Amino acid sequence: MRLHGLDIARFVAFVGMVLVNFRLAAEVADDGSFAAFFIDLIEGRASALFVLLAGIGFSLGKPDIIVTYKRAAFLFVIGMIDMTIFSADILHFYAMYFLVGVFAMRFEIKGLIYTGIGIIFLWFLMLVYIDYDLGWDWDALTYTDFWTPFGFIRNSLYNGWHPVAPWAAFFVFGMALGRLNLSGRTTQRRMAIGGGLLALVFYTLSWMGQSAIAELAEIFTLHSIPPGPIYVLYSTCTAMSAIGIILMLTPTLTRLKITLWLAAPGRQTLTLYVAHILLGMGTLEALGLLDGSLTNPEILQISLAFCLLSILYARLWSLFAKRGPLEWIMRRISG
Repeated sequence: MRLHGLDIARFVAFVGMVLVNFRLAAEVADDGSFAAFFIDLIEGRASALFVLLAGIGFSLGKPDIIVTYKRAAFLFVIGMIDMTIFSADILHFYAMYFLVGVFAMRFEIKGLIYTGIGIIFLWFLMLVYIDYDLGWDWDALTYTDFWTPFGFIRNSLYNGWHPVAPWAAFFVFGMALGRLNLSGRTTQRRMAIGGGLLALVFYTLSWMGQSAIAELAEIFTLHSIPPGPIYVLYSTCTAMSAIGIILMLTPTLTRLKITLWLAAPGRQTLTLYVAHILLGMGTLEALGLLDGSLTNPEILQISLAFCLLSILYARLWSLFAKRGPLEWIMRRISG
């Protein structure tokens, strides 16, 4: 049985990514507004939720290995095309997370947790031996040697926007969650409450660590760049809690007759993700608004308007087709 709550959670993650990516593309500076605070709050968390949900879906779907390779190749190609437009694309990284998923799919829950922790530790070792700033022009937020072999490998595995180490840990932790009885109310409550309490613990640890050991701030930061161990664990817990809460609220949303409206875009996140780059950012560029002239409240309004249009489109599309356009193409190619 399909869990509509997971589809709704995917849409929630998508909304967060639209907010963050539109602000990034429009080069909007922090203006101290509530909108800026809100987008700062979800920055790095929405994409972590997105990847965690992908891991859950991977576990629930139990895909054939060859099919997984084909889907990974499809996502990689689409993602690399996106990279020519928006350098913070996540899709080509997804292809690599899938490959990690193939490696870890034979593990039980404990093995998946240990694998996720191992990926986080691998990133820490890289940080010790490799300069995190290599390849970055932080003023322009561009990766200067991305299109070279060594630059691409470094970016993909270590210091890109969503590198395999440590971002694949979100995917693997999601795979572990996918092994649970997510339709059970007890599991949902434990995810909601346990995830929230653990997030509070890691938040406190981050605050204490940065206050006491300034030299190790990168390890204790809750920012996604660099994605230190505490950030990954904290964001995993916030994502787990959010999923639990959404799953618990789904019956109420169903009684309010809005579940299908919120779940429909969650089933087309691949199509909508590409659309928010091509159509959303493309429109902003055509209007000359990617020059830093927008404010955070304006970005918030534009992003929410785009997401409302996404709901309308996805719900209407779902009346005629089970999958979104890109989802259908991927299925046709991969099987």
